[in-house]
Amino acid sequence: MRLLTVPETDVADLGSIIAAALAHSPAARALLAALEREQHIPETAVRDYYDRNRDRFLTPDALRRGVDPYDEPAPSDIQPYEHVRDGIAQQLRHAAARRAFFDWLDRARADVVYAEGHEHPGDPSQPDHEHRH
Repeated sequence: MRLLTVPETDVADLGSIIAAALAHSPAARALLAALEREQHIPETAVRDYYDRNRDRFLTPDALRRGVDPYDEPAPSDIQPYEHVRDGIAQQLRHAAARRAFFDWLDRARADVVYAEGHEHPGDPSQPDHEHRH
């Protein structure tokens, strides 16, 4: 038996239905990967993320010393932009791909009509969305 899993943090971020689709559908995973390759993140967005989230880029030494990231750490306590730029761009590309995937899925399921009694128990658009199967 082959068991496909999605990391717990991804299930929390994606929701159980999307996580299940990605865990069990090669086509869904291929679409998400294609959408990620298509995302272009402008340099200004990467730099803006770095500037707004300096607390995420403390050096290991600053973390060991317990530097408070919200109390104006010294410039030497922050990793240089050039060292973290590619990682930030990848994270932003990943997030943009997920948003594009969610949008695609919303469009794809817009015309779906559930058969009576087979609605998803967590779908708030259903009148009996708290029932159990």
